[in-house]
Amino acid sequence: MTAPRPRPEARREPASDERDGVLSLTGVDLTTEVVRTPRLVLRPFRADDVPAVHRASQDPETQRWVTGVPVPYGLEDARAFVEGVGMTHRVEGRGLPVAVEADGELVGTAGISLGPGRLGPEIGYTIAPWARGRRYAAEVTDGLATWAFAHGAPRVHLFVDVDNAVSQAVARRAGFTREGVVRACLARRDGSRADAVLFGRLPGDRAGGTGG
Repeated sequence: MTAPRPRPEARREPASDERDGVLSLTGVDLTTEVVRTPRLVLRPFRADDVPAVHRASQDPETQRWVTGVPVPYGLEDARAFVEGVGMTHRVEGRGLPVAVEADGELVGTAGISLGPGRLGPEIGYTIAPWARGRRYAAEVTDGLATWAFAHGAPRVHLFVDVDNAVSQAVARRAGFTREGVVRACLARRDGSRADAVLFGRLPGDRAGGTGG
């Protein structure tokens, strides 16, 4: 998961309809916040994550579905992601990007965007190719959703390409409900636009078991 390096934005008081989905983070230091699940540690990125992020981003499936990943993907791209999105978004309070760690090894990247909006915070996830088949993806997604609900989120959501059946299955296992299709929502690498399935989860919903 990657995105352009964030630019500082002028702070302003949000309009009343923009307050929906804003979390209560009093007493939370996003720069150090760690989320733990039964098997995983979702922690802040570190400079020494760059080689693993670079390695994971060579994967054709990652490049297919995460179109923000440059191709080819070099070490400088990985460093820009780790230092930009991975670190700066936490400092600016824009989100909680996490390095997904299992038994001391980076096995994926994920995050939750904390901007205001009626749909609530948005979750994203990728699992490194060497860690697939261990049922990590839904555990990550459930962990981030649970964290958001603990801080007052009324709902969380995620978008999945209509052709990405594996990721849709992950969302369902993590307790998300398919709410509809948003047309031409996602930019594809070839310049076309793809429809996306919108999944949502409410505080009372429960994950059906880890998977993915």
